[in-house]
Amino acid sequence: MPNDAANAAQGTEPRDKNGLTEAEFLASYTPKKYPQPSLTADICVFRRHDGGLQLLLVQRGGHPYLGRWATPGGFCNPDETADACAARELEEETCVSGLKLEPIGLYSTPGRDPRGWTISYAFVALDDAGSIPVAADDAARAAWFDVAATLVGPVSDGDSVTLALAHEGTTLTSEFTAREQPITHRLRAQDVKGDGLAFDHAQIVADAWLALQGL
Repeated sequence: MPNDAANAAQGTEPRDKNGLTEAEFLASYTPKKYPQPSLTADICVFRRHDGGLQLLLVQRGGHPYLGRWATPGGFCNPDETADACAARELEEETCVSGLKLEPIGLYSTPGRDPRGWTISYAFVALDDAGSIPVAADDAARAAWFDVAATLVGPVSDGDSVTLALAHEGTTLTSEFTAREQPITHRLRAQDVKGDGLAFDHAQIVADAWLALQGL
């Protein structure tokens, strides 16, 4: 008879195969025995402007990728959810707040962050309030980049797309193939090649842009 069934039958606290109760197991558990990743949140904020689309980016004020443009974001605290972290980091780095945030994916490619094992939970938002971003915290600058896509019209499975993000003479790119997911049929970016964006943010921006198609 399995341990839990046997313990239940005897009316005692459940014990595992080593004879430990949950309290005893937790008292002897050592998290440092197992490698643990850091968790970050990244936020892609878009807005419609003059008939086009813009994306809010920040210029990094510290290493790694010093001076490179990135989506707002940062490390989660142990006492907060990734959702709460996303809202906090967005406000801390750009002074933009009150936006509705929607998850777009989890990013865990090994080596995506040179500081170590880091996983990012990314979000997308639409700013209809006309926010004026102000760089703060560890962001050197914050600016709206014009978004231009090489593909005109609806995006389908297998389409190749290049996004050009432009602001005051600076152009960043994200080139990718749109692929339909097997269950939800939503589009995600694959085989991404980016130029100018920090970390794997070319991938995150591409996925966020695809999530907005049809809206």
